[in-house]
Amino acid sequence: MTELRRRVAVTGLGVVAPCGIGRDAFWKGLFAAPPAGDQQQIADWDPSPWFDSPKEARRADRFQQFALAAAAEALAQSGDLGADPSRCGVMIGTGIGGISTNEEQIVIRHERGDRRVSPFLIPMMMPNAAAAAVSMRHGLQGPCEAIVTACAAGTHSIGRAIDLIRHGRTDVMLAGGSEAPITPTALAGFRNMTAMTNSGTSMPFDVRRDGFVIAEGCAVLVLEEWDRASERGATILGEAMGSASTADAYHITAPAPGGTGAVRSMELALEDAGLSAAAIRHINAHGTSTPLNDAAEAHAMAKVFGVTDGPVITSTKGVTGHALGAAGALEAAAVLLAIQHRIVPPTVGLLELDPELPGIDIVTDPAGRPWEPGPAMSNSFGFGGHNGSIILGPAES
Repeated sequence: MTELRRRVAVTGLGVVAPCGIGRDAFWKGLFAAPPAGDQQQIADWDPSPWFDSPKEARRADRFQQFALAAAAEALAQSGDLGADPSRCGVMIGTGIGGISTNEEQIVIRHERGDRRVSPFLIPMMMPNAAAAAVSMRHGLQGPCEAIVTACAAGTHSIGRAIDLIRHGRTDVMLAGGSEAPITPTALAGFRNMTAMTNSGTSMPFDVRRDGFVIAEGCAVLVLEEWDRASERGATILGEAMGSASTADAYHITAPAPGGTGAVRSMELALEDAGLSAAAIRHINAHGTSTPLNDAAEAHAMAKVFGVTDGPVITSTKGVTGHALGAAGALEAAAVLLAIQHRIVPPTVGLLELDPELPGIDIVTDPAGRPWEPGPAMSNSFGFGGHNGSIILGPAES
């Protein structure tokens, strides 16, 4: 029996990020210098446009609010899906879910007692709150799941959604990642483990890099079976061509030496998409600006793609910061917009490539680099040794 492998189209995209709310503002923001500091929050966030009342908004954690906003934009772009709700699902990953609600309510309990803890604590803090909220808001009755694989969660969610459509389990999926991790205790934890920058700047692959800038945000993609998207006249933004997931099985925070797990993830994604390494024309790297991660990823990319005539590489975390479980979704959005605009955005913060890294082709020009769009890879690697890669391509039938 021949395995069913349906093509998967991307027909909608929504973004909420510190550098811009909405996909157009986000794209413009990828070319601007970020504010200095070791954290990036969305300034003056107002959730009211996506809720019927202030009370309803207060009963949704910030990461859940972001997901509802991004999903609404993605669905508006996609247009009338006209699909059976039971065959439409949601896959929104996160690293730490409703941590702001959790931390706030722990303080309330400590200071004011058990009876003052909100009855909405559990549904607001649970990692699946964002996926559940999007499902209920839009009546999507298919698979509704939250992948929690640290900084690989957004990429893994998109990969899982691709598989569900490709193999006929669903026809439409809303997929991505959402994160709102900036709380006093979370900041203390990341700082004390020396993961965050001391200089206040994200410098992916730079010789001066000293840690990541923590950030929040969300991106949601509408993925759809290719033929039904074409038949209903949807504008196809790109094709979701393949994905992969591996584990380092090495260390809870440090990558495997030489990026061996990342190498395998990229190789498997190429195999899944039916592509050779030479077919990849662009990589949006994980590129967190941490010494070990950037070195492991650079060596992994060089091993898979070589150091001459390889794909054009960027890390958009120089602008966006590192939004943990939302990072991969934001970077998938950046890839799709790079295809649309035919420009690879710059690696902001990179001034002097670490001479210890292999000679990979990283974009440093503030204006980005024009390119002829082709298959592009987005990588995400998370604490726990989680590796994820997805491949997105232009909308060529």
